[in-house]
Amino acid sequence: MGGAEAHGDSIYPGENLLWRVFVGDVVVVKDPENSDNYLVRRLAAIEGYEMLSTDEKDEPFVLEKDQCWVLADNEKLKPKEANDSRIFGPVPMTDIVGRVIYCLRTAVDHGPVQNSHFSMRRDLPVLEVELDVEEMAKNHKA
Repeated sequence: MGGAEAHGDSIYPGENLLWRVFVGDVVVVKDPENSDNYLVRRLAAIEGYEMLSTDEKDEPFVLEKDQCWVLADNEKLKPKEANDSRIFGPVPMTDIVGRVIYCLRTAVDHGPVQNSHFSMRRDLPVLEVELDVEEMAKNHKA
């Protein structure tokens, strides 16, 4: 994947890719601690964002160019269990593989992923026209 450019709360990979990710989107990212693994996390911050900790011992810092901060959605998890940027720190934008737009847990438990408003608008045609839920459910392995 090529470099990334920032526009407000949006980051999009180099010109050759046709997708954008925005703060608030659920993304697939390479696991910084295991290159053979991928994580599904929410994009919480991008370059230029100031990061503040609830721990007074931690100094605030600003995410550098092409860095992002990803968090697990399950707020009940402790940071070590969540395995997100609170543990491994900022992630290179180039480690983002794509945006998650649909979640299929079972044949009856599925639906669109709640992403940023910008992404939800962009994903609507795909979800309405191209997504074949019956085919996905038929091929789903529980």
